[in-house]
Amino acid sequence: MNSAALLTDSFGRIREVVHEAVDGLTEDRLAERVDPDANSIAWLVWHLTRIQDDHLAGAYGTEQLWTSDGWHERFGLPFPATATGYGQTRAQVGKVRAPAELLLGYHDAVHARTVELIGPVTNGDLDRVVDTAWDPPVTLGVRLVSVISDDLQHAGQAAYVRGVLERR
Repeated sequence: MNSAALLTDSFGRIREVVHEAVDGLTEDRLAERVDPDANSIAWLVWHLTRIQDDHLAGAYGTEQLWTSDGWHERFGLPFPATATGYGQTRAQVGKVRAPAELLLGYHDAVHARTVELIGPVTNGDLDRVVDTAWDPPVTLGVRLVSVISDDLQHAGQAAYVRGVLERR
């Protein structure tokens, strides 16, 4: 297995968990929280997809699909177009409401773009510095592993929340 195949498999697993967590749920169920400070499935999936979109666009010097493909307008969230969910308050988390089709549509579009971007990656590409704002500077490999780790954690949280809500 080469680097591109490994990365493609990793992002594919995220997509599978996201679909399992979201498929068949109503907008109300997606926005439901297990307690007032908890994240909803809708927020978790929106956030993990925003991070993937933002970080890969930054690493590859492309536009985010959130803005370039009109997802920001379709979601109609009361946040700036640059918002990714990082550092949001519980009140802001509660404002993320969207039907399953919209959440999955955005996630699938970002997944397709991700697969397109990582398809030609070689081992040597992983050492390319993509962010000099950190010490040490962040390489493509570190950024991709960071996104995969963050996304899998949030996708797992969304799956857990679904299980808790279904058992109530």
